[in-house]
Amino acid sequence: MTSPHSVSAERSASPLGTLTIVPWTNGPTPDDSIVPFLMVYSLGDGRDGPEAGEAAMRAALEGMGLPIGDRVVNAAQETAIAAHLLVEAQQAVLTLPFMKVQCSVPAQWEKAAHENGQVFLIVSTLPWPDAVPGEAITEEQLRAFVTDEKVVTAGAHVMLPVRRVRG
Repeated sequence: MTSPHSVSAERSASPLGTLTIVPWTNGPTPDDSIVPFLMVYSLGDGRDGPEAGEAAMRAALEGMGLPIGDRVVNAAQETAIAAHLLVEAQQAVLTLPFMKVQCSVPAQWEKAAHENGQVFLIVSTLPWPDAVPGEAITEEQLRAFVTDEKVVTAGAHVMLPVRRVRG
């Protein structure tokens, strides 16, 4: 289905561990709309273990002013949120205070991001050690993780505006 992308191998020396990003879409829905999603999560391989990584991710998100739980923040309206997303040439570049990552996205994902003008970003405080960069994640595995009540209530949820390169 899709493959996660890692920020860098050096991240395992930090409390957050290896940070990973995975893009996907939900659709199309009955009304033919497609919503692009991005999820950031840790493998839980930080220097102090998964529990410390969870606490470090929670602190990083709260430091950004993002609530933890099922409330969705609209970053276009709450401009103090330090999160940016550039989508161009089937690449998504996500910048957060604690990471910057570029990942390949399918053409359908990019088209939906530009048409919607935003992407639904989920940042999980819970590690997902089974979703290793470079290995495919099935739709069932992804759905099970992102819909797990523990993951939903322990993550940040952001509608993030899409930026483009100006020519």
